[in-house]
Amino acid sequence: MSANRGATIILNWLERSRAQRIAWLLEELHITYTIHPFKRNSNGTAPPEMKQIHPLGKSPTISIQPADPSLQPIILAESSPIMAYLVEHFASESKKNTLIPEKWIPGKEGTLGGETEEWMRWRYFDSYVEGSLMATTQVRLVFDAVKNAPLPFFIKPITNLITSKVNVEFLDGEFRTHFGFLENQLATAPGGGPYICGGHLTTADIQLSVPLALALGLGVVPRGEFPLLNGYVERLQREEGYRRAVERVKSVEGEGFMLE
Repeated sequence: MSANRGATIILNWLERSRAQRIAWLLEELHITYTIHPFKRNSNGTAPPEMKQIHPLGKSPTISIQPADPSLQPIILAESSPIMAYLVEHFASESKKNTLIPEKWIPGKEGTLGGETEEWMRWRYFDSYVEGSLMATTQVRLVFDAVKNAPLPFFIKPITNLITSKVNVEFLDGEFRTHFGFLENQLATAPGGGPYICGGHLTTADIQLSVPLALALGLGVVPRGEFPLLNGYVERLQREEGYRRAVERVKSVEGEGFMLE
C-alpha cells in the first residue's frame, strides 16, 4: 500500500551516485515513486540537464508534487535532509520510531543529557557519513582514477609513485582508523545491535551503506581484520528494502547498472 498521501514523487537518479540510499528509504516507507535516470558524461561528471532540477546539478535530488495543486513542487537535495523530510511526512508512527530512534529517556524529556544512546548515535552518524567517512573514500577513488588514467608512458611512473605514496602513508591508515572505530561501535551497539544504533534499522544504517560498500570494495584493508564490520555490510545488503531498491533500479537501467 502506498504512503504517498496523493503526492507524486520522482527520484532523480544519476548512475554511480548515492541516490540508491534514497531509493532504499522510499522502499522502506512503501512509497510509490518514479525514477528519472541520468547518465554521466564521458569524464564522469553529471549531465547539464541535472542543473535544471537543482542549481548544483548533483545527485541525489528528489522532486515532490504535493496533492494540493495550490502548493509549489518541492525539490530536495543532499541525502540527510531528503531522508529527514521523507520520514517526517511519509512514515507511519511505528516507522518514525525505528528509522529515527526515540530521542528522550522516559522522564528526562528536554533535559541536558536526557537523550537516549540510540538517538545520540543516530545524530552523530547522520553527520559522520558525509563529513568523515565519505570524504576519505572519495579521495581514494580520485587517486585510483588518476593512477588508472591513460597517461603518456613518461608521466605514468610519476603519478603511480605519488598516488601509491599517498595511499600507503595516509589513506590506508585513515581507513584503518575508521574501520576500527566502526568495528568498536558495532561491538558496543545498544542492546547488542545488530545495527549501528541498536536493534532497529535506522536512516544512519542506510547512510552508511554506500561509503562502507565502496571502502570495503576498494580492498584497502583485509576484510578479515574487521569481521563485525564486514558482517554488518553484508547484513545491510540482505535487507528487504535494499534488495527491492536494487531490483527497481535494474528495471530502469538494466542488468549492467552499478549500485555502489
